[in-house]
Amino acid sequence: MVTYPGLPSPVIGDWLSREASQKRYAPGTTFQMGRIEMLANTGTYIDAPFHRYADGKDLADFPLSVVADLAGVVLRAAPADGRALDVSLFRGRELHGRAVLVHTGWDAHWRTERYAQGHPFLTRAAAQRLVGAGVTLVGIDSLNIDDDTDLARPAHTILLGAGIPVVEHLCNLGDLPDSGFRFFAVPVKVRGMGSFPVRAFGIV
Repeated sequence: MVTYPGLPSPVIGDWLSREASQKRYAPGTTFQMGRIEMLANTGTYIDAPFHRYADGKDLADFPLSVVADLAGVVLRAAPADGRALDVSLFRGRELHGRAVLVHTGWDAHWRTERYAQGHPFLTRAAAQRLVGAGVTLVGIDSLNIDDDTDLARPAHTILLGAGIPVVEHLCNLGDLPDSGFRFFAVPVKVRGMGSFPVRAFGIV
């Protein structure tokens, strides 16, 4: 799996194969121990403040209250909204304390060249609005929550600076209702890392 063009794909294999384990255990008793060499930013992953800030909280600092069993809302971006999704997307919605998931439909391009070209993103003003609204977590189903041509990465800077985790490369948000579900995106607790894959899901 290549999530972001130019970054390496995971290498998955055996540390101990079943065949090799036959020499270690009693006859008929075998085990497999797998090994993965993987960039932390692979697949659907969560960003902690440490991803952007050297003194920010890392993955191990996330309490479950900000990554698990969150009241979720889905905001539906229409093609007319264009690439740059602004504050108008959030008008009239209760966002405080919620996991705010931005459904753009861009996941339809996953594993194609189109996925990495011209993806939707949140504007600086949109990120500021989310912080002001007191959201708990923000996710999006596209290549990056920022415009990948803007090297200042304002959405990451603003959201992670406020301690709000960001989940990127979500998929199947069209299967969730606009609200009334619980959202989970729990990473492993690793010190000194700012991103890690999650099994993100909603319970309706």
